[in-house]
Amino acid sequence: MSKFGSYLKTKSFRNTILLAIGSVIVMALVAFYSLGWYTRHGEGVPVPKLTGLPIDKAQEVLRQQGFGISIDSVYVLDQIAGTVVEQDPDAGTSVKENRIIYLKIVKNQAPPVALPNIIDVPLISAEATLSNYGLKIGDTTHRPDIARDHVLEIRYAGQAIQPGTKIPKGSKVDLVLGDGAGASEVEIPDLMNQDLDAARFALKGSGLSLGAITYQGAITDSTALTVVSQMPMRTDSVTKAPIGTKVNVTVIQGKKQ
Repeated sequence: MSKFGSYLKTKSFRNTILLAIGSVIVMALVAFYSLGWYTRHGEGVPVPKLTGLPIDKAQEVLRQQGFGISIDSVYVLDQIAGTVVEQDPDAGTSVKENRIIYLKIVKNQAPPVALPNIIDVPLISAEATLSNYGLKIGDTTHRPDIARDHVLEIRYAGQAIQPGTKIPKGSKVDLVLGDGAGASEVEIPDLMNQDLDAARFALKGSGLSLGAITYQGAITDSTALTVVSQMPMRTDSVTKAPIGTKVNVTVIQGKKQ
């Protein structure tokens, strides 16, 4: 044991220990710098700005700089189809060569959306609701109604449509609004000797509505009825009634001859 203790105090032992420690340090430094060189630590290529570019141009830029490309599509209102709207990583980010750059472009076809129910809703609220659904207001027209600037009807491509109808996102819908002239007067149509269906149509067109129907005599066919009296009635002294007035009629069996 004394010989081993004496050996520990020798110069030869100290040199061996120092050589071992130096070897470990050298190996650690070599491994550290080799790893840095292998991974090109701290080196990279900045990602170019691609948003706003047509996809063809964006692909050309990425290929020239040695990047890979992954493309997805999304519909964006009022954006040109085929334009890059998102990129990952962001422009200016330093990445390795051959890194995959993820792009989102605007697709051509708009997805369908269900028309929200905006009937009887004020115009300002209807506009906000339509905007939330990705829809726009086209033309607006007015017709007599007591509710001023409230939506009475929705039209698309020239046809009246109902809430829930699916139309392309981004579409414009035309609105028929009330003009607030509910107290104004309109001409009373003469319904005497008219078929009931024709009388109903005439009232609707004039801004009035059909009120109570009184059946006179035996009725066997409800599709063949003729108006024989109305209230209010058009006379020399009374020719107009407030818009929305209900007109009561009496009908008998039989078609107009």
